Amino acid sequence: MPVTHDLYQDLKLTKEEIQQKRTKDPLLDSLINKYSQADADVVKAETAQSDAPSDDALKKLKEKRLQVKDKIVKQLQAP
Repeated sequence: MPVTHDLYQDLKLTKEEIQQKRTKDPLLDSLINKYSQADADVVKAETAQSDAPSDDALKKLKEKRLQVKDKIVKQLQAP
């Protein structure tokens, strides 16, 4: 059964640490919102039955989610 990815665990930060950083960084906040939406899209696609996307479409959704995650990592590393 598909589950959402735990972004906080992937980033090795607590939810509270991320929330603090989000309040100080509007770009980070926007990226995390985009990640949440992309992750929800992947989970929805993985659980779809009658209107399930093709493997290629699912792969593209996962790639989009990964690209947003990479941007989040870069933003967190920015001084």
